[in-house]
Amino acid sequence: MMQSRMVGDVKVTQIIEYSGPTHDPAFLFPDLAAGSLATHRNVMAPAHWMPHMNKLIVTIQLWIVHAGSEIIVVDTGVGNLKPRPGISRMHMLNTLVREWMIAAGAAPEDVTHVVLTHLHADHVGWNTTWADDRWVPTFPNARYHLPKDDFLFCREGRNREPGVIDVFGDSFFDSVLPIVDEGLADMIDGPGEIAGVLSVEPAPGHSPGQVAFRIRSRGEEAIFCGDILHSPLQIVQPEINSGYCIWADKAKETRWNFLQRAAQREALILPVHFGAPYCGYVRKEGAGFRFEPATW
Repeated sequence: MMQSRMVGDVKVTQIIEYSGPTHDPAFLFPDLAAGSLATHRNVMAPAHWMPHMNKLIVTIQLWIVHAGSEIIVVDTGVGNLKPRPGISRMHMLNTLVREWMIAAGAAPEDVTHVVLTHLHADHVGWNTTWADDRWVPTFPNARYHLPKDDFLFCREGRNREPGVIDVFGDSFFDSVLPIVDEGLADMIDGPGEIAGVLSVEPAPGHSPGQVAFRIRSRGEEAIFCGDILHSPLQIVQPEINSGYCIWADKAKETRWNFLQRAAQREALILPVHFGAPYCGYVRKEGAGFRFEPATW
C-alpha cells in the first residue's frame, strides 16, 4: 500500500509493510490504567484500537522522501526473510515492499540515503537482503545514517545486560553490521543535517540514540518521529511509555517536549506505528494535547 503527499516542494510517500490488530494494550503499555482506552475511545477506535478484540492496531511502515535529486528512505521496517522466531508477526516475512518502492519511484539502486530513527528490529530490516548466501545492502548506492549511541549500545552488548529490554536482538547482526562492514554507514552524533533536507533532532529515551528527522519546505513542516509515539493514546496521555522504552524517564521528557514543539509549529507528524491515516497533527487542548488525523 502506498500513499503520497507534498510537504512544500518535498514529496513524502508511505509504504506499509503490514498493519493490523497485533498487541494486547497491557503488553504494549504496561502502565496503562484500566479504562483509559474506553475514556479515549473517540481517539483510538477503530483506527488504532479494536475494542471487541481489545487489540491495538500497530503499523510497520517505511517513508520515502523525494527532494530534488535525493531519494531518502526513512526507517526500513522488518524486512524479508529475517529470522525472528520469538516474534511470529515479524518472522520470515515475504512482502512486496521492494516492488512497492519501485512503483513509488524509489528503486533500491536509486536511493541516495537511508536514515534510521533508531536501530530496533522493526526499523532496520530492509537495510539488507539475502543474496549469495549472505546479507547484502538493499540500497547499494546509498549512505546509511545510523544513530551512534544505539550502535555503540549494541556493539558493547549493553542491550543484552540483565534488566534491559532487548528490542535490537539479532537484527543488529543481520541488518546493521553488514552495512558497517560494507563501509556504507555514517554515524549520527547529535544535531545536524542530511541531504540538505532533513534536520536531525536527538530524541533519546525509547532507545539511547533515537533521533527525529524534520523537513521544512515553503513554510510547511513535517517530522519523522520514530517511536517517540507508538499510538495517539500517548498524545492525550504523554506520561505513558511503551514497554519497549529503555530509559523511561527520558522517554517521557522527550515525548512531552516533542508534543509541545509539534503543536507550536503546526508540524505534520509522521510516526511509524500509527493506524490509519498514519499521520496527523498535535493540537493544544487545555493543559495537554489532542491528535488531529491528517487527510491524504
